[in-house]
Amino acid sequence: MKTGCGAGRIGATQIARTGWNPSPNTCKPIHEARNTRDDTMASALKDIGKTLGIVTLLAAGFTWFGVYGTGGSLKLRFLMWFVTMLVGSVASYWVVPFVFQTHMKTSHPALRIVAAAVLLAIPVTISLCIFLAFLGASISLAQIPIQFAYVLAISLVITTGGFLIDRARQLAELEDAEPEDRVAGFLSRLPVRYRGADLWAISSEDHYLRVHTDRGEELILMRLADAMRELGEDNGLQTHRSWWVSHNGVADTRRTNGKLVLILKSGQEAPVSRTYQPNVRAAGLA
Repeated sequence: MKTGCGAGRIGATQIARTGWNPSPNTCKPIHEARNTRDDTMASALKDIGKTLGIVTLLAAGFTWFGVYGTGGSLKLRFLMWFVTMLVGSVASYWVVPFVFQTHMKTSHPALRIVAAAVLLAIPVTISLCIFLAFLGASISLAQIPIQFAYVLAISLVITTGGFLIDRARQLAELEDAEPEDRVAGFLSRLPVRYRGADLWAISSEDHYLRVHTDRGEELILMRLADAMRELGEDNGLQTHRSWWVSHNGVADTRRTNGKLVLILKSGQEAPVSRTYQPNVRAAGLA
C-alpha cells in the first residue's frame, strides 16, 4: 500500500466515498511532520555519534595507560573499556533525567550530583567486574566495594563537570531570553500546577525561597541571588536583602512607622529597605 500524498488504493476509495476534494496544500502538514521527524532523527543520530566518539576516545586512553593494570590483549582491553563506558553513557540517559528533572529537581545540587554518580557507578562497576574476571583478574567480594569506590570517584568528577557545563549553558541562554521566558523557566522549578502562573514575588527563608504567585505559595531550595540572576532585571527588582518583587505583583504601597512597604496582590507585605528605595521609586512602584 502506498502512503503519503499520492493516494493509494485505500485512500482513493475513501476520497471517492466522501466526495472530498483535497486542496493543493493538503500535503503541507504531512511534509512539515516529516521534516520535524527527520530533524529529530538527525539530532538523535548526531547525539549518538558524539557519544560514541567520546566513549571511543576515553576507552582508547584507558587502554593505552593500562588503568587497573589489566592484562589480556590490547583489543580485548579496549573492548572492556569501550563496553564499560558505553554502559555508563547509556545509563546516563536514564539517570540524569531521573535525578535532575524528576525525583530530585528541587534538591540541593550537591545531593543531585552525588545521587546521579552513585546510580551511574552501579551498572559501570558490575560491567567492569565482569570484564576483569573475564580477563583473568582475581576479584573477591571484598574487592568489589573498592572497585565501586574507584568508579564512584570518576563518576563524581564527570557528573560535576557535566552539571557545571550545563549550568553555564543555561545561564548563557538566559542572557538572550525574553522576560516572559525567564519567568516560565523559573516557574518550571515548581510543581506542575504553577506552570503558567503569575509570579508576584520571592522571599528568602534560610536556605529556601518562598515563591509568591496567583496560584499560591511554594518553597524551593535556591539562593535569592541565583533566582534574581535567572529572572533578570526586566521582570522585577530587589526591595530588601531577602525580597524580590515582580513589577506585576504590586497592588498598593503603605508606610508603616516610616518604613515603605509594598502590598502584593495577595495581600502579603513586602518590605522595602532604605538601600533599595531609590530603585523602587524609579520603577514606579512607590
